[in-house]
Amino acid sequence: MTETTAPATTTAPAATGISLGANQYGKAGVRLVHVDRSTPRHVLTDLTVTSMLRGDFEDCYRTGDNARVIATDTQKNTVYAFAKKHGVAGPETFLGLLADHFMGQGSWLTGGRWEAEAHGWERIEVDGAGHDHAFVRTGPEVRTAAVTVQDGERHVVGGIKDLVVLKSTGSEFHGFPRDAYTTLPETTDRILATEVTARWRFRDPEADPDATFAAVRALLLETFATTHSLSLQQSLFAIGEAVLGARPELAEIRMVMPNKHHYLVDLSPFELGNDNEVFVAGDRPYGLMQAAVVRDGEPEAPAAWEWLGGFC
Repeated sequence: MTETTAPATTTAPAATGISLGANQYGKAGVRLVHVDRSTPRHVLTDLTVTSMLRGDFEDCYRTGDNARVIATDTQKNTVYAFAKKHGVAGPETFLGLLADHFMGQGSWLTGGRWEAEAHGWERIEVDGAGHDHAFVRTGPEVRTAAVTVQDGERHVVGGIKDLVVLKSTGSEFHGFPRDAYTTLPETTDRILATEVTARWRFRDPEADPDATFAAVRALLLETFATTHSLSLQQSLFAIGEAVLGARPELAEIRMVMPNKHHYLVDLSPFELGNDNEVFVAGDRPYGLMQAAVVRDGEPEAPAAWEWLGGFC
């Protein structure tokens, strides 16, 4: 029998003028369902959690030395262990516990990002009342949360995504520049629809994230409905202005709103009119609006948004 040996590991010499830039690593898509059974009326929490660590990982990237690499599997296991030990009071609170834990796991750790998506469930109604332990999934909207630790500071960002809204009138679009390539007709009555992604940054660390989420969602929907819109951009700013005006615990809100176009169907071949009643829902291409609405004088916090999908 011929003995075999593993090939020797070689490390290429470091190239001059090339350095490791900003980096983070971790475990994404950790599915966590927690049932609070402290009373006969159970409370269900359904999260998808991501844990990302930042620090001095130069040796890992350059030479494959994993001495400072907390395994992503360990990060996943910590999510489940903490759900058992501490419960899941709310996504921002739970992420804060994870941040506190991991930041104490090594002097080489300088920060991290912990994110969660909260999938909604509501009680099934039986005889006019919500059942103690039977639920139905809501949606498709999803609550989001992110806790970032960087340079000794903590940033908490709440949010919502996949919130689809539509108003069948009360929207216009006209007065835009026209040139040789403009074919879009002006309109004083159109469907306005979008799929809202919004994230808001807290400036008050003592704020109640659950109460803020409920209030911001309500303000977003109410303002979208009641604003007579001359553009989707105008509606976006009106929502941000209403949120910051009513919620002093927030520093800013950032939104992404694609325009979900609805095109009037030409029914003239069938000798039929169409008084803004029959539409085809367009898929793509689509207009896309992205903007931040900020409180004047509030310090910027770029670390809160770095690598936060769609909000960098």
